[in-house]
Amino acid sequence: MTIAGVHVDIGHEAVVVRADEPLTTASSAVVGGGLGRASAIVNLHVPKNFRGEHADRVLEAFVARRSIPAPWVGLLTGARTEKAEVATETIDGITAVAIVTVGLSNPASAGRTAVAAWLPSTINTILVVDAAATPAALVNLVMTVTEAKVMVVAEAGVRTLDGDPASGTSTDAIVIAATGRGRRCEFGGPVSDLGWAAARAARAALSQGVDRWMREHV
Repeated sequence: MTIAGVHVDIGHEAVVVRADEPLTTASSAVVGGGLGRASAIVNLHVPKNFRGEHADRVLEAFVARRSIPAPWVGLLTGARTEKAEVATETIDGITAVAIVTVGLSNPASAGRTAVAAWLPSTINTILVVDAAATPAALVNLVMTVTEAKVMVVAEAGVRTLDGDPASGTSTDAIVIAATGRGRRCEFGGPVSDLGWAAARAARAALSQGVDRWMREHV
């Protein structure tokens, strides 16, 4: 980990990212999602048959037990959190750290795979950037990191049960978080310094996670 004041704890119960100062976040988190501020990001392991309507209660119990400070955002995953992959990239003074959990048991193809019951997220991506990213840049980073994920899954040859090329799994989730330090970044596309660092870190961590899952299950 190379971002000062940001700490990552990886274990069999969860991945927990803590920050000494609140981070600005944009996320699809099941609890605390959207645009906001967070002193912690929790990616909690749950059984694959977990019922989503209990997400608030389960995450709140874990946060209380671990004395995790508010405000926080919470994700759920059926993937093994102790096998989370971490990658770091620095481009022109901007550092990005990606922490991902990967499982491919429910691959999906956006626009082709039909509506299905909600399951705990299988590819969860947490990306922390040491930069002063604007809200628009944070949303742009969601796009950039998602594009990197789709490329990794496609290059690995992952396919849905119907045989379509997969773009991810049916319930992937993402958190983008910025420290607010350094120069102001208004753009997070893949050809910007911010987007390049983010995509490189995400791509490296996701590749490691997808490769590991494929070795273990295929």
